Amino acid sequence: MKFGIGQTVGRLEDVRLLTGHGEYVDDIALPGQAHAAVLRSPMAHATITALDASAAREAPGVLAVLTHEDIAGKVLPQRNEFPLKPAPAPVVMPRLADGVVRFVGQPVAMVVGETLAAARDALELIEVEYEERDAVVGARAALADGAPQIHPEAPGNVAYEWEMGDGQAADAAFAAAAHVVQITPDVQRLVVASMEPRGINVQWHADTGRWELWIGSQNAHGARAKLAHALDVEPERFQVHVPDVGGAFGMKLMDHPEYALAAFAARELGRPVKWVGDRSESFLTDAQARDLSVEASAAFDAEGRCLAMRMDNVSGIGAHYSSFGTGIHTVLSAPLLGGMYDIPAVHVRVRGAFTNAASTDAYRGAGRPEAIYVTERLIEQAAREMGIDRVEIRRRNLVRPEQLPFDTAGGLTFDSLDPLPNIEMALEKADWAGFEARAAEAAARGCHAGIAMAYYYERTGGQPREVSRLSMGADGAVKLWIGTQSTGQGHETAWAQILHEITGLPLDSIRLQAGDSDALPFGGGTGGSRSTVFAGLVLQKAGDDLIEKGRKLASVHLEAAEADIEFSAEEGGRYRIVGTDRSVGLADLAAEAGGIDAEGEHQGAVTTFPNGAHVCEVEIDGETGRLTLTRYTAVDDVGRVINPNLLAGQIHGGIAQGLGQILGEDMVWDPETGQPLTASFMDYYMPRAADLPEFDLAWTENRAPSTPLGVKGCGEAGTVGSISTGALAVLDALHRAGKGPVETPYTPQKLWAALRG
Repeated sequence: MKFGIGQTVGRLEDVRLLTGHGEYVDDIALPGQAHAAVLRSPMAHATITALDASAAREAPGVLAVLTHEDIAGKVLPQRNEFPLKPAPAPVVMPRLADGVVRFVGQPVAMVVGETLAAARDALELIEVEYEERDAVVGARAALADGAPQIHPEAPGNVAYEWEMGDGQAADAAFAAAAHVVQITPDVQRLVVASMEPRGINVQWHADTGRWELWIGSQNAHGARAKLAHALDVEPERFQVHVPDVGGAFGMKLMDHPEYALAAFAARELGRPVKWVGDRSESFLTDAQARDLSVEASAAFDAEGRCLAMRMDNVSGIGAHYSSFGTGIHTVLSAPLLGGMYDIPAVHVRVRGAFTNAASTDAYRGAGRPEAIYVTERLIEQAAREMGIDRVEIRRRNLVRPEQLPFDTAGGLTFDSLDPLPNIEMALEKADWAGFEARAAEAAARGCHAGIAMAYYYERTGGQPREVSRLSMGADGAVKLWIGTQSTGQGHETAWAQILHEITGLPLDSIRLQAGDSDALPFGGGTGGSRSTVFAGLVLQKAGDDLIEKGRKLASVHLEAAEADIEFSAEEGGRYRIVGTDRSVGLADLAAEAGGIDAEGEHQGAVTTFPNGAHVCEVEIDGETGRLTLTRYTAVDDVGRVINPNLLAGQIHGGIAQGLGQILGEDMVWDPETGQPLTASFMDYYMPRAADLPEFDLAWTENRAPSTPLGVKGCGEAGTVGSISTGALAVLDALHRAGKGPVETPYTPQKLWAALRG
């Protein structure tokens, strides 16, 4: 079909967004609008010895000042929401500091004013006295003897201890191994830095006893549940709208203190309250990413086949739990150790460490990049130490199609893969064979060249329930509600293509509606690269429901039995009596009936495994240490492709975010005071277009049998693949220069020092 699945259809949402007709949280102004601002701790760890907000309460234009005393017992603290076992330490985060602050940026008070300027001015009038305590910001340092204690409920700053795998089998494999390799990489902490900062605008309706709100989120129903918990009311008392969202990457799924505070203030004042964070607040308080200290090893036989892998990791939790932070380096990450390789045994131990920093949580990849990064570092190290070609050692260990279904040592089951053709295509497109000549040319210019190939896979899935609803009007237009949430991925286009393929209805007649918790009984949101997988499931069911309801109407219109009526999407959504030329269109039937409604729902876990081979080539300037990415090739298997243009955009974005982690992104604190040293774009590196090469992309379509459309998630695949590949390419350049290894990020200063020994 011209605009159906597999076609490169231009994004339907782009005209609206590029001409300034998008609607984001900060664009929404309600009658009687009030504005909130937050006073934040300037210290990483301190006791609040005095707090006086009287002057702020009397300031012009101030409607309310909230401190912990004002909300105690009325707004419940933020908590861990991930069902980790054994249970983590019972630490919670008060929405406003209760006598102690534990990271720079922690909310201490909220001011609501007639204007944002009035609220911000009043913040200056709040007098707070602090007695500074010792701080600790490194995850392993926090677990060391004598480290400053952050929470009395978590002795030794241990948030949790968790294990996975078969330790005895791993021990036996290591004992019998011909060769063992060890690595100790650290994966630095990152700032999410979505283009649109977090925000909420919330209104209290006294007549119904309900809140109505607009929030930048990845899940309207998830946001509703978090607010309901915070204010200890039924979820149905919130109507949550999610308008356009300017980037999210996992962070906008999470609870943050300002949301419940704004809702509480709106009810107390009887006026809508808007809070939108500025960029400085985003750096200090948004849930951050990665922060993992690793000790890993792998056992190999004499032919280079991997027998087992081990990891002993420390995850930097931050000062408090974020919503799902305890799951990131445990349940969501550890099972992927070993990658798509046939490795009989794995064993992982992870300890979560509280530190005097903002919380960490899911960020594009949500722990999967770390597991693949460690796996690929181990495989690469073994190749070097054992004298085996780096590509060949991967060929020897990868799972093959004839082994499917394949159960991994991490407890996952592969149902669709064919890695070797992806590797061969990637090597050919990257001109792997011609690298040595390019390296020699780089050396003549005083540069050290490096190249690497890595094989990644990632697990997609997330919330196992999803719902969609269609409403076809008498004018033929179809309104579509679905529990996934677009944050820039192109859902308006992709979902319309899927429905067009199923029903034959014109693409421009299908209109995705903004997120609305009242429109659906449930929504699973966007996260874990689940959207296309679950949208395909529920749109297929909703489309079939629409067709069947239309068939009943067609049987009356055509005066024939339903069994004698066939439906053709290829004819634009038309019903026909079999063997005759008597027919009627679905749009005509909707006009006669005054509209047709349909629904689709799926409940049950669905997991897919996108995978692929990435090749990266780099040069390091011998005089300055400046790193240049010269070539990047990716061959990805993401199952059936809905829209090649949208897929390329997702892979591009994922690779760019992964390479940003390689090139320089790094959230850094002063180790003595806990003060952030990279709290703005003046100090925190963010990749620019000129920092990245053209990406040479291709894909294969090994369709996933677990989904009716054969799709696999793709939104995080580029990040999972590029972190490993980019890092290995830099390490290869250093190895060729007789230096290294060096850990990420690969800043010019770090590489310059490494080249000088």
